[in-house]
Amino acid sequence: MKRVLITGAAGFLGSHLCDRFIHEGYEVIGMDNYITGDKRNLEHLEQHPHFEFIEHDVTKFVAIDGPLDYILHFASPASPIDYLKIPIQTLKVGSLGTHNLLGLAKAKKARILIASTSEVYGDPLVHPQSEDYYGNVNTIGPRGVYDEAKRFQESLTMAYHRFHGLETRIVRIFNTYGPRMRLNDGRVIPAFMGQALRGEDLTVFGDGSQTRSFCYVDDQIEGIYRLLLSDYVYPVNIGNPDEITINAFAEEIVKLAGTKQKIIYKDLPQNDPLQRQPDITLAKKILDWEPKVDRHEGMKRTYAYFKGLPKEELYKIEHKNFKDHIKQ
Repeated sequence: MKRVLITGAAGFLGSHLCDRFIHEGYEVIGMDNYITGDKRNLEHLEQHPHFEFIEHDVTKFVAIDGPLDYILHFASPASPIDYLKIPIQTLKVGSLGTHNLLGLAKAKKARILIASTSEVYGDPLVHPQSEDYYGNVNTIGPRGVYDEAKRFQESLTMAYHRFHGLETRIVRIFNTYGPRMRLNDGRVIPAFMGQALRGEDLTVFGDGSQTRSFCYVDDQIEGIYRLLLSDYVYPVNIGNPDEITINAFAEEIVKLAGTKQKIIYKDLPQNDPLQRQPDITLAKKILDWEPKVDRHEGMKRTYAYFKGLPKEELYKIEHKNFKDHIKQ
């Protein structure tokens, strides 16, 4: 039985990856320090004979007993509300954390997949974004802590591949949604759905003409799984190219919720990207992958998940563990 270590295991994508690898017959070691993860995301695996959990901060030395075949590094704050409140921890997990895990992969002779992001493209000057675009990132802006952590992460990973011959994979994840997202994580889908469920007006930043492309979590996990098992070492976009304006998306959510909220407008945050759409030509070619779940079906599933959460979740403002890490 092959063994895989998944960092950020209690997070949105990390917990779904744990499920997938358990389903595929792997022995799974999940690791998380719960800075943004949620213990409830892994409760269903606690008694599983092929799942082990280690509470640990990957910015500190990482040691795993026994052999490892694969490492998936998904530990990182991933939304603006997270990384703007814990900017130094965000930089540390992308740099120190990645360095620790690359070292572990080297010691164990394991293949490692690094979770990068579409944010490496910044506020893009080309559209859609393909893997050969170098990006337009403000290194000293408020979002730079996340963007540059991920760009450094990619550079460090490729250095280990070239210098040590380490087997590495890099996935550039575009906006992904689905069950287990935090309702209060600040991204547009949980923000709109939370406002709809609370009976509040939907808040659009800017004039709403900016675009996003949303990939359902099942499709994202499938793409990541295929990339890990492929022979391709350079970054690959995994996302859904079905693009929509924020205005049109807000109207879709109002219709889905069956409510009559207004849409209100506030100033656009600094360096917020105006366009986001993946070019997935490479993923189609080398992974034979493309998304299968359309936005309307995926949004219905996600809204049903949020609607089923305890009522107190609707009014939770800040993740409970932020205060423990604010000085880091």
